[in-house]
Amino acid sequence: MAAKVAPSLLSADFSCLRDEVKRIEEQGAEWVHLDIMDGHFVPSITIGPPVVKALRPHTELFMDAHLMVTDPEKQIKPFVEAGVDLLTVQYEATAHLDRVLRNIKAAGIKAGVALNPATPPGVLEYIWPLLDLVLVMSVNPGAGGQQFIPAVIPKIEAIAREIKARGLSTALEVDGGINRHNAREIIAAGATVLVAGSAVFKADNGMSLIREVSAFAHKA
Repeated sequence: MAAKVAPSLLSADFSCLRDEVKRIEEQGAEWVHLDIMDGHFVPSITIGPPVVKALRPHTELFMDAHLMVTDPEKQIKPFVEAGVDLLTVQYEATAHLDRVLRNIKAAGIKAGVALNPATPPGVLEYIWPLLDLVLVMSVNPGAGGQQFIPAVIPKIEAIAREIKARGLSTALEVDGGINRHNAREIIAAGATVLVAGSAVFKADNGMSLIREVSAFAHKA
């Protein structure tokens, strides 16, 4: 599976999100990452289903929504109806992860689980058949612009080995502090989707990172 960038709208200009989505499309993006924060699981509050629903008619990009919320089971129906293609829930946010993942799949979209930096990969043992994506958080969730935590590299490698050993097509996504200086190392560790916000929307020549990651992957 070739690696790709999923630009995070958390770092985009919220006054013109439709135009920001068009910009990443023009650079060859296939996915757009939506950081959904509720002010409870994490301190920040971002966007909800009405914003996603408003964007959906204006793009055919794969909408990758990461729920950093408490009680994620309550948000499945609203976000499915808004038009997302994949919902990722935090392992740490629910006591009934199996049920939540099954409900996402039953709604007809893809399901993922996110692991905070200190959460070990062994927690995935009994839910692998339900996972279309595993998201390794390489910062502590809740804010953009943080520094990548190098200690997650062995976790990425371990999860990549497990996916390969099980013969799965599960995507391995990494989110937090990703830029053109560490993207190669993260891809080499086994990541197939790199979430990048500040590095795309706020860095000089940031949009080119979308194309560069694809080039990195083909050279790896």
